[in-house]
Amino acid sequence: MKRYMPQNQLSIKEFSMPFDAELNPNNRWVIMAGIIPWDTFAREYYKHFKTNRGAPTLDARLVLGVVIIKHVMKLDDQGVIEMIQENPYMQYFLGLSAFTHKPVMDSSSLVHIRRRIDLSIFEAMTDELMRRGQKLTESKISSTKKSKGRKKDQDKADQDNHDQNTPSPEVSNKGKLQLDATVADAEIKFPTDLDLLNQGREKAEELIDFLYGELQMNVKPRDYRREARKNYLNLSKKKRKGEKELRKGIKAQINYLKRDVGLINKQLDIAQKLGKSQLFDRHQLKYFYVIQHLLVQQREMFKEKKHSVENRIVSIHQPHIRPIIRGKAKAKVEFGAKINVSLDDGYARIDHFDWNAFNEGVDLPMQVERYREFHGYYPALVQVDKIYLNRENRRWLKERGIQHTGDPLGRKQKVSSQTAYQKRKKRKDCAERNRIEGKFGQGKRGYGLNDIKARTSSTSMSWIGAIVFVMNIIRHMESIPTQIISWLKTILMRMKQLIEMKFTNPTMKYVGFGIIQ
Repeated sequence: MKRYMPQNQLSIKEFSMPFDAELNPNNRWVIMAGIIPWDTFAREYYKHFKTNRGAPTLDARLVLGVVIIKHVMKLDDQGVIEMIQENPYMQYFLGLSAFTHKPVMDSSSLVHIRRRIDLSIFEAMTDELMRRGQKLTESKISSTKKSKGRKKDQDKADQDNHDQNTPSPEVSNKGKLQLDATVADAEIKFPTDLDLLNQGREKAEELIDFLYGELQMNVKPRDYRREARKNYLNLSKKKRKGEKELRKGIKAQINYLKRDVGLINKQLDIAQKLGKSQLFDRHQLKYFYVIQHLLVQQREMFKEKKHSVENRIVSIHQPHIRPIIRGKAKAKVEFGAKINVSLDDGYARIDHFDWNAFNEGVDLPMQVERYREFHGYYPALVQVDKIYLNRENRRWLKERGIQHTGDPLGRKQKVSSQTAYQKRKKRKDCAERNRIEGKFGQGKRGYGLNDIKARTSSTSMSWIGAIVFVMNIIRHMESIPTQIISWLKTILMRMKQLIEMKFTNPTMKYVGFGIIQ
């Protein structure tokens, strides 16, 4: 059964406290509560629930609020529940009507929540934030014009609106779009062949012990685990490992793992003869498939003396993660999901999400078209680096009258031949393109975008989407002064009171924000 409190929550003054205390209406959680599109999330979130039967669900606002608090404060699942218990502002942010000392939910529920919130839900809420930000910008521009005394002539207004059937001219290109890609690093140990084989062998030994207990065998299979562990430790503890010595150790671990996989297959054959065909649960079955695939990859690389293979496994616990070569000074290879991001007026949108490496330059037409679908026109300038500006993309941008920040093809133009305006413009465009680099830095340093701790591919995607959405919330809050928010809330509360009084006494008449009999 679905359960959700609509977005029109009570005011901060109506929030009940167990002791005499006045909460600050300008607190960041109070301000953020009025910004987030709760109704949009509830509409998208409840699409996963196909029936109204059964126990009631957690409130959609509570679900999203806990996820946002977790990433804003950079807390683990248990820590965010404990902090909410201690903070009345956070409880107001979650939609509660009064302060409570009880936990709002069990911390284990966050795992199931991340499975239900996919990237498209966060993108839908980001679009809603961008629409609100666009309206806020337009209102600021119109108020500025009014304050300067710029009024439109009535004749011009009549001329613009005299015939609605006349097709309007095409809208010219407006705005700027920054594009770039990055890797959201997963929290895994740096993979080496020796360590991966050891981890696979230890997991295989756990499966052997499980089958031995389930089948109640008289003699336990001999797997030489003590010898394998000793050989691994003797080699891994050495600071300097020779190439021959390392290959010898890897070969030994491959043979140990090969023997363990053979023992598991024999035990499964015995179980099938006894009519016990499904002894493994889905987690154990997944590990068994990963171990076998790891063994095939390691044997191939060892025989051919190479260090790369297609769809290489770098973690037996997260087999979906792939090595992505980035060529950075700090780390040439990164392990995690690669995302292609577009930055529109400070709002970040994930246009391409993939666990495998891809060429982000191919996505440029798709990202620009997505900008046009949202705004109704193409951007005037696309600020990207060299990988996006191949000949095909340059031709595509030129056909649509879109400028870019890349240098022209051919012989490099001398700096001395450029005018002062061209130099200033180039420096300005390069500085503006750095905004998306700063957005990546904000996500990685401030909100843990480079330390994704989710285990599965779906929960990792939700984790990354939540971080990007939190950054968009912070961006939206920067454009709304606190005084304006408190003023708008006062007006809304006053209008609510007037409407209620009007229903109770229909003879009342409105005069401004007051009432006369």
